[in-house]
Amino acid sequence: MTQEIEIVNLLKHIQSVDRILDDEWKLSLNERKLKELEFHDRNRNQRKVEEIKVSDTYEKFYGNKKYYTTVKRSSDFVKDWIARESKDKIFLDYACGNGGNATLAAKSGAALSLGFDISGVSVQNARKIAEECGVAKNTRFFQADAENTKLPSNSIDVVICSGMLHHLNLSYALPELRRILKPGGKILVGEALDYNPAIKLYRWLTPAMRTEWERAHILNLADVEFASRFLDVREIKYWHIAGYIGGKLPSLFPLLDAIDRVLEKIPYVQRMAWIFTFELHKRIC
Repeated sequence: MTQEIEIVNLLKHIQSVDRILDDEWKLSLNERKLKELEFHDRNRNQRKVEEIKVSDTYEKFYGNKKYYTTVKRSSDFVKDWIARESKDKIFLDYACGNGGNATLAAKSGAALSLGFDISGVSVQNARKIAEECGVAKNTRFFQADAENTKLPSNSIDVVICSGMLHHLNLSYALPELRRILKPGGKILVGEALDYNPAIKLYRWLTPAMRTEWERAHILNLADVEFASRFLDVREIKYWHIAGYIGGKLPSLFPLLDAIDRVLEKIPYVQRMAWIFTFELHKRIC
């Protein structure tokens, strides 16, 4: 089967899945997933975010945003990986949020760039952004459950999982990823790491920023070992052991980031990283 025919068939399949009415689809979700949907609908509703910005509750819900100004190196690594790996491929932004990674893949020459999210607001945002960026023709966004995507088996070449596996039950998500990935396909995972005691304390002190499930399921290396039961694990990298402090003290960030470049290479010290990335590969049988 040529890639053109493969893409046509895949788009027809997605269109049939996407016809399901939102209210009807929600009936299939359990309580945990409904809470995730409601949480991310709120977080991705720009009008509501703007309303919160001018209230005294912004810090409660979004006070962690300032720390994301310090993650340029890991963000650039992810962007470079997407640009390199997505060209001429069928790409999937798995739990895509506002679809930034799928849009980047489309701009980088993906034959087809897909994105889905449990949040209908996120899907609407992603479609709008893709249209504004001029890549609507080779992108498709739809609402779906990451643990049961409804995508055909062996249909995806490349997947990005950016900051979302900790929202899922890995016992369902990892087999689903293996199922939809083509033999020889690859996944890049980027996640927070659950070892640094200062970061763990911050998460405990800021419960409104995360769902209850999310707070309890930040990934660690035992989860990576579990992932190896389903797919080959490669290229684990650790990022930002001290640099995130620059979110509070911007003048110190250049020094902290320079120190991080050394600390990130030291075994065991690496585990104090805020973020880590790793690849998952599906073997060619």
